[in-house]
Amino acid sequence: MATENLKSGAITNRDATPPVLNTSNPGQVFRAYGKIEAAGGDLASTYRFCSVPSNAKLVRCWFSSDDLSASGATLNLGLYQTTANGGAVVDQDFFASALDIATSAVAITEVTFERGATLIDELEKPLWERLGLSADSNRDYDVVGVTATAGATGTMVAWVEYVI
Repeated sequence: MATENLKSGAITNRDATPPVLNTSNPGQVFRAYGKIEAAGGDLASTYRFCSVPSNAKLVRCWFSSDDLSASGATLNLGLYQTTANGGAVVDQDFFASALDIATSAVAITEVTFERGATLIDELEKPLWERLGLSADSNRDYDVVGVTATAGATGTMVAWVEYVI
Protein backbone atom coordinates (compact mmCIF):
# COMPACT_ATOMS: atom_id res chain seq x y z
CA MET A 1 0.00 0.00 0.00
CA ALA A 2 1.12 3.56 -0.66
CA THR A 3 0.37 6.90 0.94
CA GLU A 4 -2.44 8.70 -0.87
CA ASN A 5 -2.78 12.45 -1.38
CA LEU A 6 -6.29 12.88 -2.76
CA LYS A 7 -8.45 15.97 -3.38
CA SER A 8 -12.19 16.55 -3.50
CA GLY A 9 -13.71 17.92 -6.69
CA ALA A 10 -13.79 21.46 -5.22
CA ILE A 11 -10.08 21.35 -4.27
CA THR A 12 -9.11 19.83 -7.63
CA ASN A 13 -10.95 22.68 -9.38
CA ARG A 14 -9.27 25.27 -7.17
CA ASP A 15 -5.79 23.83 -7.80
CA ALA A 16 -6.25 23.41 -11.58
CA THR A 17 -4.26 25.57 -14.02
CA PRO A 18 -6.14 27.69 -14.81
CA PRO A 19 -8.45 27.35 -11.77
CA VAL A 20 -11.94 26.03 -12.52
CA LEU A 21 -14.85 27.90 -10.99
CA ASN A 22 -16.71 25.69 -8.53
CA THR A 23 -20.45 25.63 -9.16
CA SER A 24 -21.42 25.83 -5.51
CA ASN A 25 -20.35 27.65 -2.41
CA PRO A 26 -20.07 24.92 0.21
CA GLY A 27 -20.44 27.53 2.95
CA GLN A 28 -23.94 28.61 1.85
CA VAL A 29 -26.65 26.07 2.58
CA PHE A 30 -30.26 26.64 1.56
CA ARG A 31 -33.25 25.02 3.24
CA ALA A 32 -36.65 24.27 1.74
CA TYR A 33 -39.30 23.43 4.34
CA GLY A 34 -42.98 22.56 4.42
CA LYS A 35 -45.59 21.59 7.03
CA ILE A 36 -48.92 19.98 6.20
CA GLU A 37 -51.97 19.16 8.31
CA ALA A 38 -53.35 15.94 6.83
CA ALA A 39 -57.09 15.53 7.26
CA GLY A 40 -57.65 11.85 6.49
CA GLY A 41 -57.11 11.67 2.73
CA ASP A 42 -57.64 8.66 0.53
CA LEU A 43 -55.08 6.13 -0.67
CA ALA A 44 -52.42 7.79 -2.89
CA SER A 45 -53.04 11.24 -1.42
CA THR A 46 -50.18 13.60 -2.24
CA TYR A 47 -48.67 16.14 0.12
CA ARG A 48 -46.46 18.79 -1.52
CA PHE A 49 -44.00 20.03 1.10
CA CYS A 50 -41.49 22.27 -0.67
CA SER A 51 -39.54 22.83 -3.88
CA VAL A 52 -35.88 22.45 -4.80
CA PRO A 53 -34.15 23.72 -7.95
CA SER A 54 -32.78 21.33 -10.55
CA ASN A 55 -29.23 22.60 -10.00
CA ALA A 56 -29.35 21.89 -6.25
CA LYS A 57 -26.76 19.59 -4.75
CA LEU A 58 -28.80 17.87 -2.06
CA VAL A 59 -27.14 17.65 1.33
CA ARG A 60 -29.86 16.22 3.59
CA CYS A 61 -33.57 15.45 3.72
CA TRP A 62 -35.61 15.05 6.92
CA PHE A 63 -39.14 13.94 7.69
CA SER A 64 -41.24 14.01 10.85
CA SER A 65 -44.91 13.41 11.65
CA ASP A 66 -47.49 12.85 14.32
CA ASP A 67 -48.86 9.36 14.78
CA LEU A 68 -51.16 9.69 11.77
CA SER A 69 -53.49 7.00 13.15
CA ALA A 70 -54.19 5.24 9.87
CA SER A 71 -53.84 1.49 10.14
CA GLY A 72 -50.77 0.33 8.25
CA ALA A 73 -50.14 3.77 6.74
CA THR A 74 -46.88 4.27 4.93
CA LEU A 75 -45.52 7.20 2.98
CA ASN A 76 -43.15 7.51 0.04
CA LEU A 77 -41.19 10.76 -0.14
CA GLY A 78 -40.12 11.69 -3.63
CA LEU A 79 -39.90 14.28 -6.37
CA TYR A 80 -42.64 15.56 -8.68
CA GLN A 81 -42.87 18.25 -11.30
CA THR A 82 -44.23 21.46 -9.79
CA THR A 83 -47.92 22.15 -10.32
CA ALA A 84 -46.94 24.82 -12.88
CA ASN A 85 -45.08 22.09 -14.83
CA GLY A 86 -48.00 19.66 -14.75
CA GLY A 87 -47.42 18.02 -11.35
CA ALA A 88 -46.36 14.62 -12.72
CA VAL A 89 -44.31 12.14 -10.73
CA VAL A 90 -40.55 12.25 -11.39
CA ASP A 91 -39.41 9.68 -8.79
CA GLN A 92 -42.07 8.78 -6.21
CA ASP A 93 -39.62 7.50 -3.60
CA PHE A 94 -36.46 9.48 -4.42
CA PHE A 95 -35.82 10.10 -0.70
CA ALA A 96 -37.72 7.40 1.15
CA SER A 97 -40.04 4.49 0.55
CA ALA A 98 -42.68 2.99 2.82
CA LEU A 99 -42.01 5.18 5.87
CA ASP A 100 -44.17 3.90 8.72
CA ILE A 101 -46.42 6.84 9.67
CA ALA A 102 -49.04 4.82 11.57
CA THR A 103 -47.36 2.92 14.38
CA SER A 104 -46.21 6.01 16.29
CA ALA A 105 -45.07 9.55 15.74
CA VAL A 106 -42.02 9.81 13.50
CA ALA A 107 -39.28 11.73 15.30
CA ILE A 108 -37.20 14.05 13.16
CA THR A 109 -35.52 11.49 10.93
CA GLU A 110 -32.92 11.98 8.25
CA VAL A 111 -34.14 10.09 5.18
CA THR A 112 -31.45 11.16 2.70
CA PHE A 113 -30.14 7.62 2.36
CA GLU A 114 -33.24 5.71 3.51
CA ARG A 115 -34.13 4.01 0.26
CA GLY A 116 -30.53 3.40 -0.78
CA ALA A 117 -30.93 5.31 -4.07
CA THR A 118 -28.75 8.16 -2.84
CA LEU A 119 -25.17 7.03 -2.94
CA ILE A 120 -22.37 8.92 -1.24
CA ASP A 121 -20.56 9.35 -4.56
CA GLU A 122 -23.60 11.25 -5.92
CA LEU A 123 -23.64 13.97 -3.27
CA GLU A 124 -21.64 16.43 -5.39
CA LYS A 125 -23.91 15.91 -8.41
CA PRO A 126 -26.73 18.38 -9.09
CA LEU A 127 -30.28 17.07 -8.84
CA TRP A 128 -30.84 17.05 -12.61
CA GLU A 129 -27.86 14.71 -13.07
CA ARG A 130 -29.01 12.41 -10.26
CA LEU A 131 -32.38 12.19 -12.01
CA GLY A 132 -30.62 10.87 -15.11
CA LEU A 133 -31.16 13.96 -17.27
CA SER A 134 -28.55 14.83 -19.91
CA ALA A 135 -28.74 18.57 -19.17
CA ASP A 136 -30.08 20.92 -16.52
CA SER A 137 -33.85 21.25 -16.88
CA ASN A 138 -33.70 24.71 -15.23
CA ARG A 139 -36.84 24.04 -13.23
CA ASP A 140 -37.91 23.35 -9.69
CA TYR A 141 -39.12 20.00 -8.40
CA ASP A 142 -41.58 19.50 -5.55
CA VAL A 143 -40.77 17.27 -2.59
CA VAL A 144 -43.95 15.21 -2.24
CA GLY A 145 -45.22 12.59 0.18
CA VAL A 146 -47.62 9.94 -1.14
CA THR A 147 -49.63 7.67 1.15
CA ALA A 148 -50.06 3.96 0.54
CA THR A 149 -53.26 3.78 2.61
CA ALA A 150 -56.19 6.02 3.40
CA GLY A 151 -56.98 7.99 6.53
CA ALA A 152 -53.73 9.69 7.61
CA THR A 153 -54.66 12.53 9.99
CA GLY A 154 -52.16 14.87 11.66
CA THR A 155 -49.09 17.02 11.11
CA MET A 156 -46.26 16.14 8.72
CA VAL A 157 -43.12 18.13 7.94
CA ALA A 158 -40.33 17.63 5.43
CA TRP A 159 -37.32 19.72 4.65
CA VAL A 160 -34.32 19.55 2.38
CA GLU A 161 -30.92 21.22 2.71
CA TYR A 162 -28.91 21.88 -0.42
CA VAL A 163 -26.16 24.01 -1.96
CA ILE A 164 -26.18 25.59 -5.39
